Amino acid sequence: MATFSIHSYPFSFNLQILIFLFFTAKPISSFALQNNPNFDPYISLFGDARVENGSSNVILTRSHAPSSGLLLLDKPFKFVGEPVSFSTEFTFSLSPGNADGLALVFVPNGFQTRFTSQGSFGLFGENMYLGIEFDTQKDDKVGNFNANHIGIDINSLESIKVSNLSSSSMVLNNGEPLKSWVDYDSSSKLLQVRLSTFDSKRPFSPILTYSIDLLEMWGTKDVFVGIISTSINGSSFSDVYSWRFRVRHVLNSMHSLPANPHKDSDGFRAGKNKFCAFTFLAGLIFGTGCGALFAFVVLFMWAILVSRHSVFPVECQVSPEEFRYEMVDVVVEKDNQFDKN
Repeated sequence: MATFSIHSYPFSFNLQILIFLFFTAKPISSFALQNNPNFDPYISLFGDARVENGSSNVILTRSHAPSSGLLLLDKPFKFVGEPVSFSTEFTFSLSPGNADGLALVFVPNGFQTRFTSQGSFGLFGENMYLGIEFDTQKDDKVGNFNANHIGIDINSLESIKVSNLSSSSMVLNNGEPLKSWVDYDSSSKLLQVRLSTFDSKRPFSPILTYSIDLLEMWGTKDVFVGIISTSINGSSFSDVYSWRFRVRHVLNSMHSLPANPHKDSDGFRAGKNKFCAFTFLAGLIFGTGCGALFAFVVLFMWAILVSRHSVFPVECQVSPEEFRYEMVDVVVEKDNQFDKN
């Protein structure tokens, strides 16, 4: 008995150390992205996600089956308070094979601890999430009628809206890098998804749109954002080459007031008064210039009209005629008839 206790004590102590390190340490792979300019600095890798030596991209799945990997932003955000919009863009590639594809997911806290055992995209069993799936699996049960589509999932793997990519020249799992933009505008409550080849510019028209109020959906809960990929038999790989995510807060007063009205209030008032003075001076100069121009145009038109209706006297040189008197002899002939009488 004594021998057992002597040998078991070091084992118990080492086990406690391992448990402590497991629950306190961050994923080792997360440190590989901190100096990568193609990714946000606060991203952790979970599951099979990794950065291999000498590579700048993240590989989400491995060759064994099943396999799943997750990139997750460490800092959550809330939709409550000021209206929140977001924009994200990422580049990825999916190799041919029997895989589910890749998805951008908005999930609650704790998702990173349970996604590996939750089937497609790690979402099976979750009761609150938003997913934008780039799906390469055909599954009639959840509305996936082909293996090359983009779908929007809300609390269910059955997509509420799908865009079929078969009519376009893009194929999700041919191994070629693709780039996607996902934007949400809080004022219009519109979610937009765009997709193009890696070397193309951002498309003007989205490939998929959906109207949704994310504030009503999430309320005061913390929202985590991630990119996840799952593979069924390990015959395909999912790579992510870049990922940026930005949150935009829109003030209710349309930026007419500072975010904190009690902070720098004197400076704000001074800046406002200065702005009003410059506005008044600029308006005065502009009004004076417009008045002068108007007066010039009126005078010019008046001059033209007056010149058309004016009668100018013509100076003529008149020379007096010379008159003279002449004596004229008048001879009167008497009629012979009168002479006879």
